[in-house]
Amino acid sequence: MKRTFADKVVEFNRNLKYDGKLPGDFQVLNPYISNPETMNVMQKFYQKYYNDFNCRKFIVGINPSRHGAGVTGVPFTDTKRLESVCGIAMTSARTHEISSVFIYDIIAEYGGPDEFYKDIYINSPFPLAIIRKSKGNWINANYYDDKELFNEVKDFMIDALKKHISLGLDTSEVFILGKKNADFISKLNQEASLFDRMMVLEHPRYIQQYKSKEKQLYIDKYILALKQ
Repeated sequence: MKRTFADKVVEFNRNLKYDGKLPGDFQVLNPYISNPETMNVMQKFYQKYYNDFNCRKFIVGINPSRHGAGVTGVPFTDTKRLESVCGIAMTSARTHEISSVFIYDIIAEYGGPDEFYKDIYINSPFPLAIIRKSKGNWINANYYDDKELFNEVKDFMIDALKKHISLGLDTSEVFILGKKNADFISKLNQEASLFDRMMVLEHPRYIQQYKSKEKQLYIDKYILALKQ
């Protein structure tokens, strides 16, 4: 029997693990191992919105936040929006993540989650949360924050992007969140020839933190890019 887009994403997430090296002050968090409910709500989400054979556009983030997909298993989706917008409750955790707020404003403008997710898939080149020890505390980190870290995870990222593409994604144009992220994805693209064109969009966290007064302009920019 032919597997749906949802079947393929769930299988990808079930088998997701990072066994490579990391610089000493970094760790990788795998929510599917640390919280059994994450696997459950992730499956519900993809079976609800991706249970089809559609070819989708690809939005590429950086790596999950430990308050967003690092808990729910759904990119740019904290537990608040997972429940209030997608109708999927998570009892073992409560999270609020500012990037999720912006993405779900985009989703509302697009026509709601059914319309948005039937056209678009969001994930990251490094699809697990990365944390870094800083002054005795663990904080969110990006795969590109440290040159040694990027060099260690680069091959894993290329492999992950190829697996994302194999789900059924349109590679003629990819939508990259964040200018610095785009610089690094461009390097991977030169090496592995993954995408024909790259459209760079400002990262939701940057917009929420620094450009909130102009938020509607950025929402319009996203919608224009994604609906072209």
